[in-house]
Amino acid sequence: MLRSIRNTLTTLAFPASLLLALAAQAQQDFSNVEIIPHHVAGNMHYLQGAGGNIGLSIGEDGVVMVDDQFAPLTDRIVAAIAELNDGDIRFVINTHVHGDHTGGNENLGRMGIDILARDEVRLRLAEQSSDEALPVLTYNGNITIHLNGEEVHVFAVPPAHTDGDSFVHFRGSDVIHAGDVFRTTSFPFIDLANGGTLDGTIAALGMLVGRAGPDTRVVPGHGGVSTRADVMEFRDMIIEVANAVEGMIGQGMNYEDVAAADPTAVWNDRYGDPERFLSAVYSELGGQ
Repeated sequence: MLRSIRNTLTTLAFPASLLLALAAQAQQDFSNVEIIPHHVAGNMHYLQGAGGNIGLSIGEDGVVMVDDQFAPLTDRIVAAIAELNDGDIRFVINTHVHGDHTGGNENLGRMGIDILARDEVRLRLAEQSSDEALPVLTYNGNITIHLNGEEVHVFAVPPAHTDGDSFVHFRGSDVIHAGDVFRTTSFPFIDLANGGTLDGTIAALGMLVGRAGPDTRVVPGHGGVSTRADVMEFRDMIIEVANAVEGMIGQGMNYEDVAAADPTAVWNDRYGDPERFLSAVYSELGGQ
């Protein structure tokens, strides 16, 4: 059964990268974060809080959980899940390595909950996390979980947001959790330091469009429930910006020139500051 946990940290054994992440997390105030459940379709819900959206399949077999936000929120997340279903959390699936999606891994691992992720996610987490935070089930292609009367199909995509991204398709409910490859709150984050790529982002979004049907609900890593048409619009925006930047690079423009030309201008009001996205696109297309 679900139960509260204690978050114990043995900092002396942790590498500097994790200590920096923990320091940044300690500076963030989670005291007023509310965990808000939303029903999506069928067995599927998602939890909104701080960090990435948490997907939940709930039913007689218990709970399949997608991502787990930040460690200080684990008790509140577990309590919110218990309001929806009093069964065990059977699996936690990590869509990628970032701490706003995997920060609760250690707490949940200490509860005896199995964590599932791509091989690449385990390798990257092993560089910065305790053993309890590491996935115990890994894959390099796809895997299917059969619970709550539906197939939960977890499948790898090309290096996109990171080199360890996965989509999770709850086929019975026809809901796909897309992780941070797709988001509605900002421009794409192509994390070059963690193996993300522009071409892979476009390809992965194409896979998502191909997998989704007209009635499929798509849960983004950040933002509200969306449709296949929303994903297509997001992908087409990336392609349009990339084509524009490629042309500018061909004219010999440096990054400052490209940024001044503002190739994302049409979308800035919607997605905010484009600098992180634009600099990654420029770098990926060979800008110097």
